[in-house]
Amino acid sequence: MAITKIQSESLNLSDTYAFTGTVTGAGGVMTPAFYARAASHQSVSDNTTTKVTLGTEDFDSDGKFADSRFTPTVAGKYFIFGHVFFDPGNADDLVYGVSYIYKNGSQHNAAKLDFRNNAGRDATVQISSIIDLDSNDYVELYGTLNSADGSGQVFYASHYTFFGGYKIIE
Repeated sequence: MAITKIQSESLNLSDTYAFTGTVTGAGGVMTPAFYARAASHQSVSDNTTTKVTLGTEDFDSDGKFADSRFTPTVAGKYFIFGHVFFDPGNADDLVYGVSYIYKNGSQHNAAKLDFRNNAGRDATVQISSIIDLDSNDYVELYGTLNSADGSGQVFYASHYTFFGGYKIIE
C-alpha cells in the first residue's frame, strides 16, 4: 500500500521506514570540515604568542585547509577545536600554556593552563568554540608558553597537537 500523505500524528517514531523516493529536509551536510596535526616539534620563544604549524592534514573535505589556516569559503556557524601540547623544557617552576583560536588574524577565544613543571612534566591545553564565519573569514591555532627558564617548545608527540572544525547544520 502506497502512502501518499503522512500526517505527523499518525507517524510512529519507533518504527523503521524504508523510503524509495527522495527525502528532503532531513539532516544536512556538515562540510566543509578539516582535521590537521603537527608533523614535528616546533620551537617557540618564551611568553610569545606563536601560530602553531600543522604539517599533517588528516582530513580536508573540500580543500579549504592550507598553510595551517582554515578558510571555509561557505558562510555559517562552525565548531572549531584545537589541542596544543606544551613541553616547557627543564623549567622547575610554575609555568603556563595558552591555546588560542584566531579569526582573521585576531584572537577570538583563549584557554589557559597553569601547571608546575617538576620532573619534566608536559601539559596540554584544549580549546573549542562555535564561530560565525563568512565566506572570506579564516581561523588559525596559536599558542603561548611561559616557562621559568625561558625555554620550551610546542611539542607534537604523535597526535597531541591538532586543529579541526566543521560546519554546523543550522
